[in-house]
Amino acid sequence: MFIQWGRCFFALFWLLISVILFSSYTYAEQGDKEAGKKIYEVRCWWCHGATGEGNGFAAQFTNVRPRDFTSGIFKFKRSLPGQIAADDDLFRTISNGLPGTPMPSWKLVLSDKERWDVIEYIKSFTDVFESEKASGVVDYKGEIPYSVDSVNKGREAFKKAKCYECHGENAKGDGMKKLRDDWDDREWPRNLTKPWTFRGGNDVKDIFTRVTVGIPGTQMPSFANEKGLTENERWHVANYVKSLVDEAKRPVSPQTVLRAKYIKAPLPNDVNAAEWNETPSAAFKLFPQLIENDKLRGFRPTNDSVTARVLFNEKEIAFLIEWDDRTKSVPGDPIIEKLGEGETFEDAISIQLRVGPPTAVQQPYPGHGDKTLGVEMWYWGIGNTSGAQTIKTIDATGFGTEKIRDAGRINIKGTGEYKAGIWKVILRRSLTTSNTHDDFQFERDVLIPVTFANWDGSNGEKASKHTLTNMHWLQLEP
Repeated sequence: MFIQWGRCFFALFWLLISVILFSSYTYAEQGDKEAGKKIYEVRCWWCHGATGEGNGFAAQFTNVRPRDFTSGIFKFKRSLPGQIAADDDLFRTISNGLPGTPMPSWKLVLSDKERWDVIEYIKSFTDVFESEKASGVVDYKGEIPYSVDSVNKGREAFKKAKCYECHGENAKGDGMKKLRDDWDDREWPRNLTKPWTFRGGNDVKDIFTRVTVGIPGTQMPSFANEKGLTENERWHVANYVKSLVDEAKRPVSPQTVLRAKYIKAPLPNDVNAAEWNETPSAAFKLFPQLIENDKLRGFRPTNDSVTARVLFNEKEIAFLIEWDDRTKSVPGDPIIEKLGEGETFEDAISIQLRVGPPTAVQQPYPGHGDKTLGVEMWYWGIGNTSGAQTIKTIDATGFGTEKIRDAGRINIKGTGEYKAGIWKVILRRSLTTSNTHDDFQFERDVLIPVTFANWDGSNGEKASKHTLTNMHWLQLEP
C-alpha cells in the first residue's frame, strides 16, 4: 500500500512539474482569439492600430515604428532562419517588451493566459500562420564558454564576416552606411558596447541567436549559411560582443548625484587628459523632445545617453561631456549629407542650469525652464566646414523665450573632439561672476539642478528638435 501511495505521489509530483514547465505551451494551443481581441482593443490598438497595421494614433509619436502584424514579419525570434516566428517568440516579446522602444513589458499587467489570448488574436491579422509553422528553434547545445581565447577568436570572426561595415571598427554602430528596413524606415546599426539597448535580449545565447537568425525585415542578415560563419564562430562572436560592454555609459537612476571633483591644479583643456580618468562619471538617458508649438510631433532620435564628468578648482569649473554618435555631423560635408536624413545640421550639446542662487528644493522644467524658474544654457556646436565652433549662452523661461547673449561676457569656453564614434566636449567657466542676478553662481556642498541636451545633426535635429535628459543633481565636493 505504501508503495502504491509512493507511486501516486511520484506521479502527481511530476504532473505538477509538467504543468509548471509547460503551461505556456498549453496556453499557446488554447489561446482564445475573442478574449484576446478584447484585450487588444484596450491595450494594443493605440500603437498597432485597429487592424494591426502599425498605424495606431500613437504611432506617429513613437521613436520606433510599431510592428505591422499584417505582414507576419517579427524581428526578434528564435525560430530557424527563413521560418515564421514561433508562438513562443511572440510570447517572449510581449512579456519582456523591447528596450529602447515604446513597446513595454506586459508580464506584470497581463497574466500568461491573457498574453496567449492576445497572441491568438494578433496571429489572425495575417494568413501566414495558417499556411506556415515554425519547425524548429536555434539549438544552444554547442555553446562555447566565455573565455579570453573565445573573445579573441570572436574578434577575428567579426572581421571575417565584415560586421564592421555596419557596426563600425569599434562596434559603436558607426559603419557610415545609410540603411533602410523593409518598411522604408531609416535604421541605425546597434551600438554593441551598450547591451542594455539590445531589443532581443543581451545574454550570450540571445546574441548567438541574432547572429544565427538575423533580424527579419532589416539589413541584419543570418550568418548561419555556407558563406557566413560556422556554429563555433558564431558562439565566438557572441562572446566577443559580450566583452564589449561599456558599463560607464549605462544610464544611472534619477536619484544619482553627479559629483564634481576638486583639484588644486589648473583645469585640463584636453578631452583625453589623465585627470578625467580619475574623475567620477555618471551617464544620463536622453529622451526625445516631442513638443513643438504646444503640439506633439513624431521624432525618432538616434543618440540615447550622455556621460558627464566635472572638475573644479578655486576659480573655475569644467564639464567633460561624452556621447556615442554614429556620425560627425558637419553642415557642408558632402559625405555626411549623404548619410543624413534631410538637411544636415551641426552636432551639439548643452548644459542647462537654473538662474539665481542654487537651492536644493527647486528645479526648473527640464526643457528650457518655465516662467517661475528661468534657466541659463551653455551651448556648444561643431559649427561647419570652416572649422569655427559654436559657443553661446542662452537664457530662457520656457520654449519660445530663448535669448542668446554673448558667451564671452561670462567667459564660457569650449572645445570638442570626435574620434571612433565618440564625441568628447569640454565646457568651462569661472565659478562665480559679477552678475549674480543673471548668471548662475556655483557653490560647494549644495545640490545644483542640471540638465543636458543633445543634437544629432545628421538626424535633422536643430533648435527645439533634440533630445534631453531629466533634471539631475550636481554637487561640488565640500
